[in-house]
Amino acid sequence: SIYEMFGNECCLSTGEVIKVIGFKINKLIASICENNEVSQFSAKVELPLNFPGLYRVVADKTPYVSIEEITRKVSIGPTRFGHPCFYSSEDIKLTNFTIEHGEQITFNSVEEVNGTMVVNCVVVRNNQSYSFTLPLSQEGKFYECEDDQIYTLKEIAEWKIPKCRNRIVKLSNTLHIWDSSNILPENFDGCLILMPVYEVQAVMKFRKDIVHLLSDLDVEVKDITDCYDTSSFLQPLSLEDVFERTSMEFPMVAEIMEGPSGIQKPYNLLSPGKEVVIYKKYQAARVLASEIRSDSPKRHFLVPMSYKGKFKRRPREFPTAYDLEIARSEKEQLHVVATKTFASPHKELFSVSVGDQFLVQQCQTSEILYEGKKKLVDVLACEQILSDAYKKVLLPMYMEGSFVEVIHDKKQYHLSEICKEFHLPFNVKVSVRDLSIEEDVLAAVPGLQFEEEITDSYLLISSASNPVESWEIPVYRLNMLVHLLSKDVRTDVPPVTKTTVEEISEEQYYMVRRYENQTLRPPPRPPKKPT
Repeated sequence: SIYEMFGNECCLSTGEVIKVIGFKINKLIASICENNEVSQFSAKVELPLNFPGLYRVVADKTPYVSIEEITRKVSIGPTRFGHPCFYSSEDIKLTNFTIEHGEQITFNSVEEVNGTMVVNCVVVRNNQSYSFTLPLSQEGKFYECEDDQIYTLKEIAEWKIPKCRNRIVKLSNTLHIWDSSNILPENFDGCLILMPVYEVQAVMKFRKDIVHLLSDLDVEVKDITDCYDTSSFLQPLSLEDVFERTSMEFPMVAEIMEGPSGIQKPYNLLSPGKEVVIYKKYQAARVLASEIRSDSPKRHFLVPMSYKGKFKRRPREFPTAYDLEIARSEKEQLHVVATKTFASPHKELFSVSVGDQFLVQQCQTSEILYEGKKKLVDVLACEQILSDAYKKVLLPMYMEGSFVEVIHDKKQYHLSEICKEFHLPFNVKVSVRDLSIEEDVLAAVPGLQFEEEITDSYLLISSASNPVESWEIPVYRLNMLVHLLSKDVRTDVPPVTKTTVEEISEEQYYMVRRYENQTLRPPPRPPKKPT
């Protein structure tokens, strides 16, 4: 049979042996959803997995009848998305533990214990986690829990569409990089039913690349797994698979089977057929930086602590007095100028005019007269800078004004110094570019805001044939498949690591912030006006 693969005609000969290594959603067919069903007036549209936008997943109302069915149809694994949550319609009595009906059960992993396949689970009661296992043979009615997270279509396709089921999603917000009106149905109101179209991922005995076969390909096949030695086939591994290996297994030599596109290093080292040494896996710190500009879209970067350039400060903008309190530090006094008028409704508190300058002091409480009654409110104590004196004033914390920082500090800072000495977010511009980078993309950006420090997963690699420099590659943002080679590594010590500033897309930026902020408590809301 002759079929087309990525625009090229390929041939599957009669008798050719193919090892199926996985199933993957190739694209999604979307229809308008009404009352959890396909609308009779809806046209079907084809959505690529990179279609932008962020979506909430609607919990599936159809129950699973056993733990085994869940493990067979739902993705469970060690990554961020591989921990689905379900609840049982009835109590489940274990040896020394009872799971109550309706209680959220988090499925973490599947393993064999004493010859029995089980799922490692967790329930949380009164902020305390309880771990237990459920055998795959456990029967009942298990329903999906509501999910308050937001996902891209690609994440939904990879992790959130159970096998043999469709998925209802609701659009949370659209990103600016795609004119969605040209592709989504005319009467789209934010709710879609997604029907997956699969492709089969396979390897052939005498090919080193991955073969992608659409599931509707008209080819007859026969299962010969039980009578064929499959060890002669290559075993493709994703970067996540490599990262899950124990630290003792590193370093290792691998050949790229599928790699990212790009002509800049290190991406030109990662083309199919190239051999690389993977020295180790680890978590590394990055600073998330965004271009300062009023219009969209902004560019976003992940900057390593090894960045050797220097930065000068740029003024920050503060929309409220509450933001001034957050930015205040003991290291230096915050000096700001008002760019918006604010008329105070209380005589005890100061009214602000455009051009007024203040030195921010501290947060305190103050007594005001409100509707004939005395009330205590949070205020920000400042010193107004006059031509020949300073005047103590109180600004209401709820004040919605606008302030711009006045910078007196002319010093140049390394990235590590900024993270150590100042609170993020922090505005800067590159004053001395990093000369170790061939093209320092940060130097061309007129202004940057360092938003937060994050930690991410990386693999350290170098070229196997010419290991003169090593590179950190992100595990979760690089689509790449390798197979391991039984070759000895010349040395366990990696060559010098090159600094790489990674530019990320708007969706990746949102995901990075989301993962990092899952572990953080949200900041308190600014005080409201007295009522």
